[in-house]
Amino acid sequence: MTDMPTEIVEIVEKDLQKFDTIAQDSRLHSDQVDKVIRNSKNAWIPTSHWIGGWLWYYIDKVNRENFCYDLTEIDGGSIQYTQYGEGQFYNWHQDADIDTFHKPQLVPSSGTNLREDQTILQGEYVRKLSFTLQLSDPNDYTGGEVQFLDNGGKTYFAPKQRGTLMVFDSRTKHRVRRVRSGLRKSLVGWVVGPRWR
Repeated sequence: MTDMPTEIVEIVEKDLQKFDTIAQDSRLHSDQVDKVIRNSKNAWIPTSHWIGGWLWYYIDKVNRENFCYDLTEIDGGSIQYTQYGEGQFYNWHQDADIDTFHKPQLVPSSGTNLREDQTILQGEYVRKLSFTLQLSDPNDYTGGEVQFLDNGGKTYFAPKQRGTLMVFDSRTKHRVRRVRSGLRKSLVGWVVGPRWR
């Protein structure tokens, strides 16, 4: 967990205002999402945006100090800008587990077709770390707590302080409790690396 300077979080939030309309208008592939499991509005920020590099600095730092995982990049080259309004939530889930691993049938070639090699290699990456940057002030909403569940069944709440960056193992079960009032905004993403050995 890392606390970001308020001044920088304000700059991030101001820069994200251009994505507010996209997030509020998004249907989040509404035909593919089970609203019993998840209900939120999202927009996608490319990691080439300055926010991607800024977040990567902190994620890499947290990884070096706590996990020492072999990491490659932010999954999919994008960061999810998420908004949870009144009544919205995300039930218990894991961002990675044994069901998400895929071992490609093909072996990368000698390098004559780089695009094919990269596509195949992408199948060799797994989500190792997940992250959430809290953008909303705790007074902006009620409910909407991020909650973690350990293997023993004990639950923990993430801090709601604006600017808190939570970095955690993607196999950790977690949820966003239903927002009772107001609007909770966050940046969410997943970091991939080579398959576990």
